[in-house]
Amino acid sequence: MKTYAGIDLHSSNNYIGVIDAKDNRLYSKRHHNLMPDILKVLGKFKATLQGVVVESTYNWYWLVDGLMDHGYRVHLANPSAIKTYEGLKHTDDTWDSFWLAHLLRLGILPQGYIYPKEQRPIRDLLRRRQLYVRHKTSHILSLQSMITRNRGLNFDGSQIQRFRDDFVKKMFDCAYLVFTAQNQLATIRFLDRQIKEIEAVVRPQIQLKPEFEKLVTIPGIGDILGLTIMSEVGDIKRFAKVGHYSSYCRCVSSKKISNGKKKGENNKKNGNRYLGWAYVEAANFCKRHCPGARRFYQRKLAKTNKIVAIKALSNKLAKASYYIIRDQVPFDANKLFG
Repeated sequence: MKTYAGIDLHSSNNYIGVIDAKDNRLYSKRHHNLMPDILKVLGKFKATLQGVVVESTYNWYWLVDGLMDHGYRVHLANPSAIKTYEGLKHTDDTWDSFWLAHLLRLGILPQGYIYPKEQRPIRDLLRRRQLYVRHKTSHILSLQSMITRNRGLNFDGSQIQRFRDDFVKKMFDCAYLVFTAQNQLATIRFLDRQIKEIEAVVRPQIQLKPEFEKLVTIPGIGDILGLTIMSEVGDIKRFAKVGHYSSYCRCVSSKKISNGKKKGENNKKNGNRYLGWAYVEAANFCKRHCPGARRFYQRKLAKTNKIVAIKALSNKLAKASYYIIRDQVPFDANKLFG
């Protein structure tokens, strides 16, 4: 008799549901997040268990890795792609766990990608770098805004990062403004040091795989962005079409259009936000160094705003990088921009 297990995972506990090939419920109970307890339950069904479904939550690493280390066939469920009957009035953890097992039994479970365990620490370190970069940018923009408000002066980001403390003291005649500016500069410098330290650690530890080496031929994608994209993509073969890849990179519109009118938004957060950030960064650099990219950006900017124009360029770069990685060809600006 074949059996199927679903685990509804939470921060401190999980709910395990096991069914047979006829959807009969064989086991249903909540457990603490302790691997020995979970293995003890699943061990009773290991001989007939066809697979264990774990919902893709923020804390799935330990559970998926532990089950795989003990020989279980694990499936990572993609919650954003799982459809349920909208007429349901009541659902709970019990229902969710059995629903996951039921989808697996029917062979229609939407699955997420289980990124290789040994490569996750570097990926998470690069994600931390992205977080520091965003915080650093927010502090630069905040200081830029304060200067413009109080002095009517406009400095770009690179100029602000070169400010000296004595220059800031002369800029403002209010001690509180000087104190605020000095604190923001100290934060910017601290974050900049953290970013550089992460880059120094990552560079020697990980190299671009052969299929990703030509990625850095794209203007705007250097070693760090190339490593970031490689660590987030994993296996390019898991994307059957270029549209699937650009959608995963959050480079496509999420609007609902009917009869030429916007009727709402689909799930615009579906996909990989880290890849979305990486390609926007690449687009900002690319338009500075590639004439074709600059012309494309300016044409879009003439019709819309800066955000939409840069997203359109990031979509072009995402699609180009898909073919570069898949087909092992260098970047060709004429082919992409005409």
